[in-house]
Amino acid sequence: MKQYNITLLKGDGIGPEITDSVTKILSEAGMDIIWDEQLAGANAFEKYNSVLPECTLDSIKKNKVCLKAPITTPIGHGFASVNVQLRKYFNLYANVRPSKNLPSITTPFSDVDLVIIRENTEDIYAGIENKIDENTIHGIKLATKEGCDRICKFAFDYAIKNKRQEVGVVTKANISKLADGMFLNCFREIAKNYPSIKIREILVDNLCMQLVQNPSQFDVLVMPNLYGDIVSDLCAGLIGGLGVAKSANIGQDIAIFEAVHGSAPDIAGKNIANPTGLLLSAVMMLEYLGEFETANKIEKALYSVLKEGRFLTKDLKGNSSTQEFTNAIINKLKGE
Repeated sequence: MKQYNITLLKGDGIGPEITDSVTKILSEAGMDIIWDEQLAGANAFEKYNSVLPECTLDSIKKNKVCLKAPITTPIGHGFASVNVQLRKYFNLYANVRPSKNLPSITTPFSDVDLVIIRENTEDIYAGIENKIDENTIHGIKLATKEGCDRICKFAFDYAIKNKRQEVGVVTKANISKLADGMFLNCFREIAKNYPSIKIREILVDNLCMQLVQNPSQFDVLVMPNLYGDIVSDLCAGLIGGLGVAKSANIGQDIAIFEAVHGSAPDIAGKNIANPTGLLLSAVMMLEYLGEFETANKIEKALYSVLKEGRFLTKDLKGNSSTQEFTNAIINKLKGE
């Protein structure tokens, strides 16, 4: 089997625990990975006086692939989001968030299987804010034709590659007539190059309503950054929450795969955290690397453990520890 060098960011809070679980499962599945462990966030600041030190950035540049656990971002103060900084620095313009029902996780809907493709570098996440006076702040919603074109093309290419039938574009172009209007027009032009894919246009508020009524009608959805952030979390709720959600941030030649839930410092070190979100993100990473057989093997082992329901963590209404859940998956990989 091919050997891979992959940057590993264990994060903080429950990050190190769930990372250890995932790397152990990948090893037991037969993956030959040399993990280049680096620091980011508060832990990195303590050691390097920077939340994203050069050694971390250099490692990702060199390895091209990174697996990342949750990193706490202070709210309303402190350092800027490490997640956003990484996306900007490496121009990881496509955020991919699949939402699909998992075995034995009961939700109001049992037929969810959709993918959010979120533009990842523009919109208000560009961080362009100006203080006009003590009572007035201007925030800039950044949109470029290049950014709109490439994320729409990414969505159609994703649909073709993954045998999806439809791509829907999500905007608020009735209000944001220039920025969202350009996104919509770019989508329409790109769509002409993909005649085999059905298209749909929907306003983001209408989408949110329809998602909680009939989510199975949607397939691939592409949208600007802010809408993607909000809607992807909504869709995670449709399948059981952020704890089981997976994601990838993909650029031209670099990709970072990460769990989307928080660092949960209140349960850190208690051996009760659920590694499913990070494990499924690692499965996406294996697919990105072309290791489809191993990815499928790990996913089947996870699904089998979830379906049996004997070794589930507390958030999944079970009583098992992180280690017991991990060992159950490994035993499935071994055929036990």
